[in-house]
Amino acid sequence: MPSREGGFARYLLDILENIDAAYEFVGSLSASEFSAERMRIYAATRALEIISEASRHIPDEAKARFLTINWRAIKAAGNVYRHAYSAVSSEVIWETIASDLPLLATAISEELRRLGYKPTF
Repeated sequence: MPSREGGFARYLLDILENIDAAYEFVGSLSASEFSAERMRIYAATRALEIISEASRHIPDEAKARFLTINWRAIKAAGNVYRHAYSAVSSEVIWETIASDLPLLATAISEELRRLGYKPTF
């Protein structure tokens, strides 16, 4: 596991790495194809949990630069994945990855560039 050196940039990198992982787990599968792949569902859900947890460590002033991101929903999603897992469908996981993560990836990449990093997204 990577160290936490580098302040909150490490959490930004964790988010970006797990967005990339989530994309990899979904691949080019449709929502129905994804729903039939139990290991992919588990892996993608874990990536979303990590994104949620890492988002808790992003300072409010950084979050304020990206008002189009629903940070509260990202934070809350982790609790749902862990504690209300029976309410989470593979379709919701697929839709989150397809619809919500691209905007988050852009915001996180922008913040990393502001901090002097060169993200690959």
